[in-house]
Amino acid sequence: MTVDIGTGVKVYDVVATRAGRRVEVTSGRTIIEVTEVTRSGTPVRTARFMASRVVALVEHPASHASTPI
Repeated sequence: MTVDIGTGVKVYDVVATRAGRRVEVTSGRTIIEVTEVTRSGTPVRTARFMASRVVALVEHPASHASTPI
């Protein structure tokens, strides 16, 4: 995710840190929320950004490789 910070842009990478976890993106009128969740749906960590400041949001499909990138 690329976010405007006023003096430039900053890139945030939100990834699923363990096997079986996934990243969910929820967007509303004012907030974009990116949450890492477990298989059962329990949130592990959440990042919230003002929608007006988000420059780019890129989602990549899950990798089938055995090691995380």
